[in-house]
Amino acid sequence: MAELLTLQSLPLFPLNTVLYPGGSLQLQIFEVRYLDLIGRCHKTGAPFGVVSLTQGQEVRRPEASGDGFANEAFVDIGTLATVTEFSAPQAGLMLVRCTAGERFRITRRERLKHGLWVADVQGLPPDRTMPVPDDLKVVSKALESLLENLSLRNGAAELPVQPPYQFDDCAWVANRCCELLQLPPELRQGLMQLDNPLLRLELVGDFLNRHGIADT
Repeated sequence: MAELLTLQSLPLFPLNTVLYPGGSLQLQIFEVRYLDLIGRCHKTGAPFGVVSLTQGQEVRRPEASGDGFANEAFVDIGTLATVTEFSAPQAGLMLVRCTAGERFRITRRERLKHGLWVADVQGLPPDRTMPVPDDLKVVSKALESLLENLSLRNGAAELPVQPPYQFDDCAWVANRCCELLQLPPELRQGLMQLDNPLLRLELVGDFLNRHGIADT
C-alpha cells in the first residue's frame, strides 16, 4: 500500500460545509487572513485544507464584548483542496474554484496571530474504486437525471458537479449525492469519514428511499 501523505503547517479554511474527495468548491475570498493564503496557493499549486465548522462563523466576527474574536471550532477530519480557477475582479476580492483531493486527519492545530489556522495532518486512505452494484444503480441513475435537469436549467458551466463523470463508481456517486442532498451537517460529515465507499452509497440509497427520491 502506498505511504500516506503527511503535511506540516497545512493552512486551513473552516467552512459551513463538508468537502468530499473529487468535489468542486467555489469561494469568494475577501478576508485578509485568506487573501494571501489563496494567492500563494494559486501561484504555487499548493493545497489547503477544508474543515467543517462546529462553532463560529465562516467570516471571523468580533466578540460581543469587543475585546477579541469569537471562538472557532472544527472537526478533525477534512479534505485537501487545490485552486483550479482563479480571478481577482477587484482589489480585496478573489473568486476561485477548487478541486477536492484526499481526506486527512488533523494531528496538531494552531491559530496564528492574524487568525489563520494551520495544522499538521496525516492523509487518510483514498476511496477504493468499486463498481456500483445492480441493486444501487437506481441511485446512480437518479444522480445522472438530476444533473441533466440542472444542466438544462442553468447550463453545464454552472453545475455544482464538474466532469469527468463516473456514474459507475461507488465513491464518486455517493460523494456527489452527499454534496447535493439536503443532509444534516453531522450526517454529511459522518458519511465523508466512512472508509468504505460501498457502505456510503448504501446509506445514501437508504436515505433516498426513505424520502421517496429513489426506490431502491
